Amino acid sequence: MNEPIFLQPIFQERIWGGTKLRDLFGYDIPNDHTGECWAVSAHPNGQSVVKNGPYQGMKLGDLWTSHPELFRSSSKVFPLLTKILDASDDLSVQVHPDDEYAGKYENGELGKTECWYIVDAEPGAVIIYGHEAKTKEELVSMIENGEWDRFLTKVPVKPGDFFYVPSGTLHALGKGIVVLETQQSSDTTYRVYDYDRRDKDGNTRELHLEKAIDVTTVPQAYEPVTYETKQKDGLAITSFVSNSFFTVEKWNVSGNAEVAPNEKYTIFSVLAGSGTLTAGEHRYDLVKGDHFILPANFGPYRFSGELEFIMSHE
Repeated sequence: MNEPIFLQPIFQERIWGGTKLRDLFGYDIPNDHTGECWAVSAHPNGQSVVKNGPYQGMKLGDLWTSHPELFRSSSKVFPLLTKILDASDDLSVQVHPDDEYAGKYENGELGKTECWYIVDAEPGAVIIYGHEAKTKEELVSMIENGEWDRFLTKVPVKPGDFFYVPSGTLHALGKGIVVLETQQSSDTTYRVYDYDRRDKDGNTRELHLEKAIDVTTVPQAYEPVTYETKQKDGLAITSFVSNSFFTVEKWNVSGNAEVAPNEKYTIFSVLAGSGTLTAGEHRYDLVKGDHFILPANFGPYRFSGELEFIMSHE
């Protein structure tokens, strides 16, 4: 199949959500507390739907199982999930399990290692990344005594920053941040602290302290990710991370960029600009907010215009 697979996102209401998914990307969001755009997802809690071509109307999970030749993957389930998050307020402090723990305690769910590309951030915005406890006993004591200011590590952020967040990392997005998140296809979160917030019905949200303490890595310090950019014929590629979970890069197109066929299926999210994708005699318009998959062995192809993508694959 030498045709891109464009996907229709799913939107999720969140207590901390806002309107930036509409304001920045033009999405038709369901309400003013829309926190998450599940842009490329085959997870049962929110599946993307194919927008074009012979598989139009199919859920991504069904496409994965019925047409494995498009993906050529050894994974039993579509392994990745691409989101855009609008943190209009602080997210809860949370942590995610690894594959082994989630498989044992969360009905076979995948673990959740993730990473963030900061799309937008208000002046002074911060994330929580890691903690100051040196032992498990100190971690338990700080949580039980609510010593959040001493316990949690805060890191300032700006647009263009990238953070790798492996399972076991205590973390939270702060108010005023929009990120593109690439993660394992999992919806398992252990909430540690939620600022004693109440939802619209006056209830506090559930905490998961026992499991969170089980899976949190100790000690845990924030270490900035180093990355490099390589330029070739209209295409600048910044390599952020590549491991057994995912490869994530930023692609900046300026003018025309010829790309060789890709062996693996690849996921693209357009974060800025506009342009076209040309493959053979077919041409596809691309605008900010588009998300698409290029099937395995797609190409050769050409991007034209001024475009900024996040590209990922397993």
